[in-house]
Amino acid sequence: MPEHEKPNARGLFGGVFARGGVEADDTAWLQAMLDAEAGLARALERAGLAPAGAGEAVTAAARAGNFDPNELGGLAALTGNPVPGLARALARQVPQTAVSAVHRGATSQDIVDTAAMLLAKRAIDVIAADLARAADAAAGLATAHRDSIMIGRTLLQQAVPVTFGLVAAGWLTSLDEARAGLDSVGPRLAVQFGGAAGTLAGYLQYAGDGAEAATVLAELVDAFADETGLAAPVLPWHALRTPVTDLGAALAHTTGALGKIAVDVLVLARTEIGELAEPAVAGRGASSAMPHKRNPVLSTLIRSAALQVPALAAVLAQCLPHEDERSAGVWHAEWQPLREALRLTGGAAHTAVELVRGLTVDPERMAGNLAATGGQLVSERVSAVLAPKLGRAAAKELLTRASLRAAETARPLAEVLAESDALRGVLTPAELTALLDPAGYTGAAGPLVDRALAGSAPVPRKTVGRTTRVV
Repeated sequence: MPEHEKPNARGLFGGVFARGGVEADDTAWLQAMLDAEAGLARALERAGLAPAGAGEAVTAAARAGNFDPNELGGLAALTGNPVPGLARALARQVPQTAVSAVHRGATSQDIVDTAAMLLAKRAIDVIAADLARAADAAAGLATAHRDSIMIGRTLLQQAVPVTFGLVAAGWLTSLDEARAGLDSVGPRLAVQFGGAAGTLAGYLQYAGDGAEAATVLAELVDAFADETGLAAPVLPWHALRTPVTDLGAALAHTTGALGKIAVDVLVLARTEIGELAEPAVAGRGASSAMPHKRNPVLSTLIRSAALQVPALAAVLAQCLPHEDERSAGVWHAEWQPLREALRLTGGAAHTAVELVRGLTVDPERMAGNLAATGGQLVSERVSAVLAPKLGRAAAKELLTRASLRAAETARPLAEVLAESDALRGVLTPAELTALLDPAGYTGAAGPLVDRALAGSAPVPRKTVGRTTRVV
C-alpha cells in the first residue's frame, strides 16, 4: 500500500480526509516557504543583488529536513508567523558568502503568501489529474448505461423515468466544469513580492542609488516568478486578497461537484433502493456494532469534504476587506482554512476516482424499482395525451384519482384507468399499457448523454509561462 494511502500516514484523521497526493501539512508548508526563500535568493543573484553562487547555496540548504518545525513553531509564537525564525535558521545553514541572499529585502508576507501559492499550484495539479480520472470513469458509466432506465426522483419522491446514463453524464459535466474552474485559477497564482509595505523599497535600496526603479522591478519580479514557477503580479497583492478568495471558491466548486456524486451514490445505495453499490474492499465499511452492515465509506468521506470546504472558502472570502498594507489577524486567518481546503479537496478528488471507477450499477434492480408503482411513474405522459381529448383539467383530475386508487388497491394504473367510463372509446387497454411503459418516456435522455460525452473532450492543462503576468 502506498504511504499516502495508509490510514495512519497523516495523523488520526489523515487516512480519512487527506487521501491522495495533495501535500498541505506542516512539512509541505515549511518546504514551500523554503522554496520561496530559495527562489528569491536565485532571483536576487540573477538581478545582481546577491553574490554569485548564493542562489545555489541557499537552495541546497532549503530542505525541510534541515529544520525542526516544532522549534520554528515556538519561535512563531513570538513574532506572529514562522518566517522570521525560519529566515534566521536558514541563514545559519548557508555559507557566510551567501547569507546576504537570505530573505534580502523581503517581508514575512512575501514568503508566506508565495508559499501558499506554491502549495496551491502543486495541489491543483494533483486535484485536476484526479478529476480527469474520475471524469473518464463517469464517461464510461454514461456510455455503458446510456439507456439503462431508472426512477427519477424529485424531493426524494419518485417522479418520472430517467436513465442512469444521464445521471452519470451529469457527474461528467460537473467534473469537467470543476476542472475548468481550477484551470482558470492556476494561471493567476502569483508570487507575493512587495517588501515591507508593497513598494519594494528595500530591493531598490540594495540595487543602489543609480538603479532605475522600473528596470529593477521588472527584473526582480520576473526572475522571482520564473524561479518559483508562479505568475508575476501586476502589483503586490499583500492587501488585495482576490487570489486566495478565488482559489477558495474554485475548491468549494470542486468539492460541490464531487459531493453531488457522493450524495447520489448514498441515496441509490440504500438497502431499500439498491441500485448502486460502492466498490467492495475487505474490511471497508464495517460497523463496530452491526456485523451485517457495509457502510458507503467513500461517499461519506467525499460528502464530508463537500460540507466543510465551502465553509472554509467563506472564511477566505471574509478576508477580502484588508485594512491598510497588512492586516492584523485577517491575513493570519487565511492560513489554516486554506490548508484544510486544499487537503480536503485533494482527498475528496482522490476518493472519487476509486468510487466512480469501482461503482457497481444494477440495471435489474433499477427496472424492478420502476415496476413497483405499476405504471404511476408515467402518469404525466397519459395526462398529456388525454388533455386534448378530455380537457386539461379533467385529464389531470382523472389521473390523480386513478393514481390514488391504484396505490390504495396495489393494482397497475393501466388496469384502473381501463375501468374508467371517461376513457371508453378514447384509449384501449393496450394503448394505456403502452403509454404507461417507462421505457417509452425517457424523453431526450439518450441524446443528452451523447451531447455530454461529445462535449467532454479533455480540458487542456494551461501551461503558465514562468514569467506570465496576471492582468
